[in-house]
Amino acid sequence: MLLPGLDGTGDLFAPLLAALRPDVPTAVVRYPDEPLDYAACEVIARAALPQNRPYVVLGESFSGPIAVAIAARAPPGLLGCILCASFVTSPRAILRVIKPLLHVFPPQWIPEAVAAHFLMGRFASPELRGLHTRVLRRVSPKTLASRLEAIANVDLRALLDRIRVPTLYLRATEDRLVPRSAAAPFARLASGARVVEIEGPHFLLQANPVEAARVIRDFVREVA
Repeated sequence: MLLPGLDGTGDLFAPLLAALRPDVPTAVVRYPDEPLDYAACEVIARAALPQNRPYVVLGESFSGPIAVAIAARAPPGLLGCILCASFVTSPRAILRVIKPLLHVFPPQWIPEAVAAHFLMGRFASPELRGLHTRVLRRVSPKTLASRLEAIANVDLRALLDRIRVPTLYLRATEDRLVPRSAAAPFARLASGARVVEIEGPHFLLQANPVEAARVIRDFVREVA
């Protein structure tokens, strides 16, 4: 079960899906283009969970806290929890400082070249930049600002010691948005947590999908 990043569309999973199939059956959760908080997004994600088969949940970036909240509640069938380029508490203090400005200056105002620098770094390609641009156009500024505000406020460290399934953190070696320290609480407090570094930017699943798929595939086989 793949829980999407800030855009919420799930369309940015396309490179990973191509790398995973047909070995790992997948389903993508998609959040509506509405200014929902983490609790509301969790309700949507939980409603999409399989009822008659085992599964692993993966939370990318924005959705990491949702994956943690799901795993902490131990739903039937859950075998493992993966976070990718994500966090359990706000990864940058600056978000709390600029929170009043998020609805005034939406993320769509950021120049494409600047966004590519932080999201993709040296891994940026015309294809990846084009995919990001197309996806971003489908999400309203109000929705993105609301999700950034949710990130600024989130802190789920208290839930980590309730997780009883195996856990994995995929850390992008050249992530310019989420710092290396973001993996520390997850690795320290979650059950049997393992951190695996994969070469790539914040858009790890898009820039290096083959290697990410290999690590995910191995984890799924282990917990299954």
